[in-house]
Amino acid sequence: MDLAGKKVLVVGAGISGLAAVRKLIAMKAEVFLTDKQPLAKLQGVKELALSPRQLILGQEPDLDSLQPDLLVLSPGVPPELPFIQKAVQQRIPVWSEVELALRDTPATVVGITGSNGKTTTTTLLGALAQATGRRTVVAGNIGTALSGLVDDLGKDDIIVAELSSFQLELIHKARINIALFLNLTPDHLDRHRTLENYGAAKARIFLNQTEQDLAVLNWDDSYVRGLAGSTKAKVAYFSRTELLDSGICLDNGTIVIRDRNGSIPLIKTSELLLRGNHNIENVMAATAAALELGLKPDQIREVLKKFKPVAHRQEIVGVYNNILYINDSKGTNPDSAIKALQSYDEPIVLIAGGKNKGLDLTEFLQVAKQKAKSLVLVGEAAAEMEAIANKIGIGRILRSESFEDAVRKAIGEAEPGDVVLLSPACTSWDMFKSYEERGELFKELVRKHYREP
Repeated sequence: MDLAGKKVLVVGAGISGLAAVRKLIAMKAEVFLTDKQPLAKLQGVKELALSPRQLILGQEPDLDSLQPDLLVLSPGVPPELPFIQKAVQQRIPVWSEVELALRDTPATVVGITGSNGKTTTTTLLGALAQATGRRTVVAGNIGTALSGLVDDLGKDDIIVAELSSFQLELIHKARINIALFLNLTPDHLDRHRTLENYGAAKARIFLNQTEQDLAVLNWDDSYVRGLAGSTKAKVAYFSRTELLDSGICLDNGTIVIRDRNGSIPLIKTSELLLRGNHNIENVMAATAAALELGLKPDQIREVLKKFKPVAHRQEIVGVYNNILYINDSKGTNPDSAIKALQSYDEPIVLIAGGKNKGLDLTEFLQVAKQKAKSLVLVGEAAAEMEAIANKIGIGRILRSESFEDAVRKAIGEAEPGDVVLLSPACTSWDMFKSYEERGELFKELVRKHYREP
């Protein structure tokens, strides 16, 4: 891929866009950056040292005057924007930042997609990949852009990448050597419109696989299981509910590795620090990939025993006055939040709300009715949630004026032996820049409350 001297328009000045610009500058491309925000509201753009001519900010670019050879889109940019559609009509290539980063890498690429569990599985696989002794980069949708981090990797190195539907829908030649598809539940329908479109975008993770590659699929998810014919790669299944003839599965509380030669016990689920059935599935998927990377079962077991929940995914904030505080700010859709609720047997004070992504919240609130003694609502979706909660008969509902007020109310509701769970079932974009910012504030507010008299 030689982009030297080519005009490349990078769309979106977030983490991915800035990383793409830096990579393209290093490739000696003529780079232009556009974003709907003005320069004053953007961080890190000034440091790129682009000329005023190269910055198209606060407005849409004029493709006729710019005449770019390539567009590189940040994940948050909808391809339906008129100027992007115009580029497609003019046969100007449109790539995701992931395509730019991975298109020519000689390293082994392990990619993880799915509606839920991506970050935990990616982080766990990063630890497992490092246990091989090979140089490993963990990046992607996990919060660190791939561009710039993978440029000097060789064929013996490993890239572990969390890949969202937004990133995958615009890959073309990037090859994912070990592709994990964890599950599919409704999410991002405000962007993809239908579940079929959403699933198809994620299934592009298999697009360029060969017979030498591996696809890891969830046997228990009928859509994902049906994707076996979408790849040329070998297929490895994992299942929490069935004892497979071959694959990673559960046998009387023990995760086992099975094939035609028999069954190898790996680890008891009680030995894992990760809680919940969904995390058992994440461990199984990661195990299948780790075996393909060359790790032995005893090596995998040692990593699994020590692995703790990642930040903002059922992260333990602390136990105060015998009340357990859990930060699951990454629970940004109903299915993810349901899984968090089902991980605890204790009485739950649930903080939920934020910006809904066009998803039905009814099932989530029905589970909340069963599991939560109090429901504290906050953000843009609070009114919608309250209406559904009243309709299905949730008894204790509290509305909050702010996120700080929501945490204060939740602390007031909690009694010794309870769990205070932040699992919003919504994005953070109505009140925060990211779910990380929301989760960090939750932790700060909880700890501050118990520090101060």
